[in-house]
Amino acid sequence: MAILDSAAIMPRTCVAADQVLVLDTVGSTNTYAADLVRAGRLFGMDGMDGIAGNLVWSGREIVVVAANEQTAGRGRLDHTWASVPGESFIVSLVVSVPVAIVRDSSVNGWLQMIAGCEMREAIVGAVCDFGGTLDEDVLLKWPNDIFAGGKKLGGVLAEMVPIPDCGDRVAIVIGVGLNLAVAQERLPIDKSTSLQLVARNLPDAMVLRDAIAVRWVQGLRSRLADFEEDPHREAVRAREAMTPICWTLGKQCEAHFVDGTTLQGRAVALNDDASLTIEDQEGVLHRVSTADVGVLSKSKNYLIAEICRNLTSAWQDLRPRRKR
Repeated sequence: MAILDSAAIMPRTCVAADQVLVLDTVGSTNTYAADLVRAGRLFGMDGMDGIAGNLVWSGREIVVVAANEQTAGRGRLDHTWASVPGESFIVSLVVSVPVAIVRDSSVNGWLQMIAGCEMREAIVGAVCDFGGTLDEDVLLKWPNDIFAGGKKLGGVLAEMVPIPDCGDRVAIVIGVGLNLAVAQERLPIDKSTSLQLVARNLPDAMVLRDAIAVRWVQGLRSRLADFEEDPHREAVRAREAMTPICWTLGKQCEAHFVDGTTLQGRAVALNDDASLTIEDQEGVLHRVSTADVGVLSKSKNYLIAEICRNLTSAWQDLRPRRKR
């Protein structure tokens, strides 16, 4: 693992962020950044690896950790994330928020989704910066995936990390992995895609990485400052922004919970606390806060269940009329 010249490789991001660290290869940018935080090397007294430590962590600073190659990328709920060297966006941001916000379950779920919303804006904006065009809408799958054309373009992983000797703030490491210029035959799974497959007139992948990263840093800095000022107001704003771009809403899905149980139904609403409401086949509403939620294809079993539900509803509507 070697530390590269960040000013030469990501010049625009270096202007927008408080510190940028670019590595040639790393196991995981999130793990690397979190270890630096725990050791006090980002926001503590001791600066190293080209990062100056800060005794006072105000909350407005953003540190960027990027890599050309990631060998042990991680996703939410211990999933793995595969990336292609030199053709992927592998970037983690380190920010901080008050401990009170992290402990408030009515708003803390929006932190990761705000990061996802700002990443979506950064992707769309960066494509436009170079005169490119998107053939597919970039959308967000609840709670942390980025989709285009019904396939996974990337993912977001947010992790809380304590800051040494700082009792009122906590670091949040937010990692994003995106397929930028990965050819169809090199994609890790059939249900994934690459930005070059859904957009035209794109620049070199590493130039595009810098363009996306700078927009992400700028957008997230502004949104987090607003969130810290009034978390509940910004939670409402986040819900309004997320609802029209949430790819999951209105679709049949299956939630896999950490205890091994599953739930099938239709995603019907995003709630005030960033949870997802799923309506099962009996019409019972379930509030889902933590689960791996996948969108189902319209299989034979689903179609049969949907027909039965529609027939039941129609029968209930007809019954009173027959009594008259």
